[in-house]
Amino acid sequence: MIKKILIANRGEIAVRIVRACAELGIQSVAIYTDADRHALHVKKADKAYNIGADPVIGYLNAHNIVNLAVASGCDALHPGYGFLSENPVLAEICARRGIKFIGPSAQVIRRMGDKVQARLAMIKAGIPVIPGSDHNLENAEEARRLANKTGYPVMLKATNGGGGRGIRRCNNEQELVKNYDRVVSEAGKAFGKPEIFLEKCILEPRHIEVQILGDNQGNVIHLFERDCSIQRRNQKLIEIAPSPQLTDAQRRYIGKLAVQAAKTVGYVNAGTVEFLLDTENQFYFMEMNTRLQVEHTVTETVTGVDIVQEQIRIASGLPLQYQQSDVNYRGYAMEFRINAEDPKNEFLPSFGRVTRYYAPGGPGVRTDAAMYTGYMIPPYYDSMCAKLTVWNLTWEGVVERGRRALGDMTVFGVKTTIPYYQEILKNPDFRSGRFDTSFVETHPELINYPVRRPPELVAVAISAALAAHEGL
Repeated sequence: MIKKILIANRGEIAVRIVRACAELGIQSVAIYTDADRHALHVKKADKAYNIGADPVIGYLNAHNIVNLAVASGCDALHPGYGFLSENPVLAEICARRGIKFIGPSAQVIRRMGDKVQARLAMIKAGIPVIPGSDHNLENAEEARRLANKTGYPVMLKATNGGGGRGIRRCNNEQELVKNYDRVVSEAGKAFGKPEIFLEKCILEPRHIEVQILGDNQGNVIHLFERDCSIQRRNQKLIEIAPSPQLTDAQRRYIGKLAVQAAKTVGYVNAGTVEFLLDTENQFYFMEMNTRLQVEHTVTETVTGVDIVQEQIRIASGLPLQYQQSDVNYRGYAMEFRINAEDPKNEFLPSFGRVTRYYAPGGPGVRTDAAMYTGYMIPPYYDSMCAKLTVWNLTWEGVVERGRRALGDMTVFGVKTTIPYYQEILKNPDFRSGRFDTSFVETHPELINYPVRRPPELVAVAISAALAAHEGL
């Protein structure tokens, strides 16, 4: 069994991994930049090491991170998500230095990270894929010819993209020509490779993904699906398990597809196979994420499987603790990404000091947070500062529990997406389980929520009113 893990990440996911280590009796080692000196993951880990003044480069230097893992006596490294989690170079360096990488092999990461290669692998496995190019596009003219063949609208996508970046929808030839060079540039800047491909745009799809686990003995299982259709500009906001929109037959079918996909590429450890479900109830493979997902909490909540602990066990060479017949789900879980953003101002980041923070509680409520009262949210990283996960036996119950828990959650000092989510939970389409990836775009009225004033501002206003009264 692994004895000591270096966590090559920060924020709430680093805290999550620390907790898994503690329950397994494994020592945890955190890393941090100067900007993260007072971060919660630094306080929670058994050991913590500074990796430099630059707020970003430190978390992206694979060689230095692995050197630190070796020097600090770690025998494994967990990449979390984001940063280097889907970079095959990190996995390769770990292998060379004798550090167990808690994730799939570098070969699988590289193959599935290349969206064109992933498409070809799925086609070979007999898994339906979205119609589009089977190779990287050479130029805008080739894109134009293919788009005319598949029919508009189409999507231009970065071949090595992820996280909703490097994607542009083109509704006609004019938009395709206009966006081609832009997407190539975005792909080069964001992912280091200016390679793009084209897919038919599936209109009004539901975004359904399946959590899979695979061990070194060839066993692969799925932990059912998550519905990630509530998203803005390809960025997920709310995730649900299981999907309230699937039948049992669809659930069995997509689970079988996900396991087949994982076995085809020899997948080991935790991963996610993502699909789009169109209005004709046809599933299409979209991509495979070769890492732990932000939204793994909802799957853990409905299945009772600790995915992070399973990752560690698999990396230790142990077989899966579960067969497919052992895995069941109960009720519904919903996760809200609590982002330090202002929905009323185009969701612009709202970094700064958290003057007051209270986490919600009660039955069926889980909070994964990186913040605390007095914490300064730095402007250098993703705006997500917490995740709120709620559970209930019924769909109606989980919606109401989410509404209550969001109301209990208090964050002052920065603006957050909490009130926006409260509006979503009031929406009749959402409450009835009728939504797709266009939900946010087609409901602009959701940002018309009342602004909740911090108590300190109310106190100042009262004091000023009293002073003015006494001066009369």
